[in-house]
Amino acid sequence: MSSSTERDDVSSSIVLNSDRDRISPDREISHDGIDRRGFLKCMAWAGTGLVWTFAGGIPVSRVFGQRMQDAKQSDFTFVQISDSHIGFNKAANADVTATLQAALDKIDDLPHAPDFLIHTGDLTHSSKPAEFDTLDQTLGKRRQVFYVPGEHDTSVDDGKMYLDRYGNGSQGNGWYSFDQHGVHFIGLVNVVQLEGMGRLGKPQLDWLKKDLGGLKSSVPIVLFAHIPLWAVYPTWGWGTSDSEQAFAMLKRFGSLTVLNGHIHQVMQKVEGNVSFHTATSTAFPQPAPGAAPSPGPMKVPADKLRDVLGITEVTFVAQRHALAIIDESLSGAALRAEDAPK
Repeated sequence: MSSSTERDDVSSSIVLNSDRDRISPDREISHDGIDRRGFLKCMAWAGTGLVWTFAGGIPVSRVFGQRMQDAKQSDFTFVQISDSHIGFNKAANADVTATLQAALDKIDDLPHAPDFLIHTGDLTHSSKPAEFDTLDQTLGKRRQVFYVPGEHDTSVDDGKMYLDRYGNGSQGNGWYSFDQHGVHFIGLVNVVQLEGMGRLGKPQLDWLKKDLGGLKSSVPIVLFAHIPLWAVYPTWGWGTSDSEQAFAMLKRFGSLTVLNGHIHQVMQKVEGNVSFHTATSTAFPQPAPGAAPSPGPMKVPADKLRDVLGITEVTFVAQRHALAIIDESLSGAALRAEDAPK
C-alpha cells in the first residue's frame, strides 16, 4: 500500500473552535475570502457561506442565501459524496453508516432534489462483499449514482468486485463518460496503478483522447476521480503523477471542473479556466497537509464529528455555462475551504 492510503489512526493534539475553518494541530486558522493568488475559500450551509461559479475561469461568489434566486435558471443539480468507508469502525468514527445516512438525509432535505449523485471513491474500507452490500442498502435504488473507485475499493482484488457491481458500461478499470444537459462528465480511475501517487496510465489516457475527440471546445467538462488530479501534497501521495498529460488534452475547453475526494477535506483552486475541488468525507476527517506525520483517520470530539463531514452540491447554470458549488457539513456548522498548499 502506497503513502497515499490512509493508516488506521493518526494521533495528534487537536484543538477545536466553532469559529475556525480548519482542524489542525497547533496551527493558526485562515479566514474566508479570496486571496491575491485567486484561491477561493468558502463557508457553507449555515447562511454565512459563499456560493461560487466560474465563468471563463473567473470565480464569482454570492452569499449562501442568494443561491435559490438562480435555481430557475439552472438546468440541473447534482451532489458529490465521497469516502464513505463503509466497514471502518475505529475511534475516528465507530458508525460510518450512520454518518453516510445523515449525508443522504441532508440531500433529501435540499429544496430541489438533485438529478443524481457522484461518489468519488472509497465506497468501502476493506472491499468486503458485506461492506458493498451495506452501501447499496443505504443508498437505496431510488437515487441514480455514478461511481469511481478509491484505493480501498481495489486493494484486495484489483477492483474486480467493484467492477462487477458498478462497472457496467465502463472501460478498463472502470473509467467512463456520460452527458447531462450539454455537460460532459468523465469518471477516471487513478487508484489501481499507485506509484506513491495516483496514476491514470497509458490505456486510460488513450481512451480519454478518443473520448474528447468529437467534442466542441465550448462543451463544459466535469472530470471526477478519487485521488486529486492536482498536486495537493505529493509528500503524502495527494496528487496524480500523470495528470498533466490529461490536462494537456483538456486545455482547449473553456469550462473544466475537477472533483476529487481521498483527502477528506475541502480544498479549492482555480487555474485559468480550470476549477479544482476536493470534497469532505462522510466518514472521518484527515489532517491538513503537513499538519501530522502522515495522513490517516483523525479523531475529533464526538460532538464535533459532523462539523467536519459533509456533501458537495453542484448546480449548472446553463445560460452562463457555469457551475455553482456549495459544501455543506452534516451538522449545519460552517464548513470552509482551504486554499491549495503554496
